Amino acid sequence: MLVAFDFDGTLSDSEMTVLLGAQRGVADEMAAITERAMNDEIGYAESLRERVGLLDGLSATAVEAAFEQVELRPGTVEVIRALNDAGVVTAIVTGGFGRGVENALARNDLPVDTIVANQLVFDDGDLTGEVEGPLIEGTKDDALRAVADNAGGALDDTVAVGDGANDLPMLEVAGLAVGYEPKPAVEPHCDEVVASMDELEKVFDDRGVFPEE
Repeated sequence: MLVAFDFDGTLSDSEMTVLLGAQRGVADEMAAITERAMNDEIGYAESLRERVGLLDGLSATAVEAAFEQVELRPGTVEVIRALNDAGVVTAIVTGGFGRGVENALARNDLPVDTIVANQLVFDDGDLTGEVEGPLIEGTKDDALRAVADNAGGALDDTVAVGDGANDLPMLEVAGLAVGYEPKPAVEPHCDEVVASMDELEKVFDDRGVFPEE
């Protein structure tokens, strides 16, 4: 069994690009672009490049300060630890930034098996306004297939948990699609909808995600 989570808006109620934008003084512009993307009003790749472009010149120190503000939702640690303890493969598949994910996990001493994420590009210690990674043009269904293949499992034995339009590809191919406070364009594609980590853990229990003892 494999459970793949989105990060921003799912495991975290922080939005990394908005936190970075606050450091650059462009948080409102960031939030507006993000909302359009999550409601499927603009392509994700276009939206990500627009947002990261606003960060041109931001220092590495300011980037780290933003990532220090990334917080996991209450109950996230307990849910992922329970999955890990049960031998379930855990993955984070996010169009956000790997360093921010790793920072939040490390502060909570919380390992996951795989992280698929994008990366910001630096030059002489400052952001260039460019972004690299597998989830710019690439989609989360391909990422989920790759993670499942690497884990030796089938898509039918995967669970995808997400909230936004860029999560739709993996929600549509997963064996079980769970929306965490999903956007209106996403909810119809979810098998289950939750609004807390307690509710998510109950879904995992009810749906047999945790192996029988």
